[in-house]
Amino acid sequence: MYLHLGTDTMIRTKDILGIFDLDTSTISKRTRDTLRRAELEGRVINVSADLPKSFVVMEGKKPIIYISQISAATLKKRSGYIDDIKNI
Repeated sequence: MYLHLGTDTMIRTKDILGIFDLDTSTISKRTRDTLRRAELEGRVINVSADLPKSFVVMEGKKPIIYISQISAATLKKRSGYIDDIKNI
């Protein structure tokens, strides 16, 4: 299954390591440092055309981080949407 992050960007749900709210998770200095380091290494992809609300960490040799304008709660709901449908 795929998850739409905004601005024509789709990712495979099985490759998602985590979905995080930017406001609450960046309170931690450790998270801010990790995001800053990933950005310097060119592993951050901003798919937000508006105010960013969340970030998604993708599995890989060097994890890729997508910045999205869609809230973490909405992305989490979308990522598990098909699991809640009965009798498919």
